[in-house]
Amino acid sequence: MSTRDTPSLLEEHLESIYAQARAEFPKECCGYVHGRGAEARVVPCKNRQDQLHAFNPEDHPRTAENGYNIGGRELLDLTRSFESDDPATIIYHSHPRVGAYFSGEDTSAALSAGLPVDYLVVDAQEDGVGGAILFRREGEGYVEVERFGAPKTEQS
Repeated sequence: MSTRDTPSLLEEHLESIYAQARAEFPKECCGYVHGRGAEARVVPCKNRQDQLHAFNPEDHPRTAENGYNIGGRELLDLTRSFESDDPATIIYHSHPRVGAYFSGEDTSAALSAGLPVDYLVVDAQEDGVGGAILFRREGEGYVEVERFGAPKTEQS
């Protein structure tokens, strides 16, 4: 396991991410978390995957229902955070209808990006959010670091 400390996610951070997952269902939501603990803040992003798919479906066969892409100014802000005293610590996205796991596509994209962050995958289902799992790079793959339960109050 990495020597990096596990970023702590407060209940309010999880609730914000879970609310975004419900609001954007059946599409994947995405974003990132700056900092740690009480000083951390959630930065929701627009999923650009449908835009990429419409532009070139051959190169981008996935839609926002089974893929995510952070781009434009949001990607620039995320990247610039690593040059600051307040870098991003977690990138998150939801998996609509299929559960929280780190897919082969997730692994490939994360390895390619090479960012020093953990990844949170949210389990988004028809009837609500089932929880989330935090993953961290270990060698050439990603391993589970922490599990989070379903929201205490379900957003509709």
